[in-house]
Amino acid sequence: MFQFKRFKIEQDLCAMKVGTDGVLLGAWARGGDCMLDIGCGTGVIALMLAQRYPQGRVTALDIDEGAVCQTEQNVAQSPFADRIEVLQTPIQNFNVQRSTFNVQCYDAIVSNPPFFVDSLNAPDPQRNIARHAETLTYSQLMQAAWRLLKDDGELSVVVPFDYRRRMEDEAIFVGLFPSRVCAVRTAAHKAPKRFLLAFRKHPCNCEKTEMTIGNEAYTILTRDFYL
Repeated sequence: MFQFKRFKIEQDLCAMKVGTDGVLLGAWARGGDCMLDIGCGTGVIALMLAQRYPQGRVTALDIDEGAVCQTEQNVAQSPFADRIEVLQTPIQNFNVQRSTFNVQCYDAIVSNPPFFVDSLNAPDPQRNIARHAETLTYSQLMQAAWRLLKDDGELSVVVPFDYRRRMEDEAIFVGLFPSRVCAVRTAAHKAPKRFLLAFRKHPCNCEKTEMTIGNEAYTILTRDFYL
């Protein structure tokens, strides 16, 4: 169990546990009235978005039954249960009509996606779904984002440093443009290990920032969540 300031996360049913990537993305991503979390896992990002945007509603999707059950459990025991819905469905087939909320398109889409490409699978099938981009390719993620985002909406993702270019290339291919980039370092003297990336439907000035785990920018970003 992982305890945050306003909610707690049980994670025994889920292959991917709470980690720095998800917390950073949940704190960094821009939200709105209608938000979509693709590959919700434990539900931590959906809960963080609900906390940050008190008037917002979040649709959380996953294809893994354990992850869906875990998110439902964590949402049910949170203060935000009436503003988060959890659905078991692949994003490739998702239609907003399945939502219990009155949604046409989303102000914000957030995903901590499966990122491994052309790498060896692990023995655990559930972990493969969460980590390997076979059930959700970068191309499919970007196509879904284009289809489901409002004209002025924003997609936010987190990827390892060596997958940044692939993600950006797939975004550009479907007509999404970088709007924000944040390089994340584990130590000030080391190269970035992760990138937080945001995309929009129209060309814009791309805001570039960086942070180091544990520094002032990181502390300010996560202070409403970590105990």
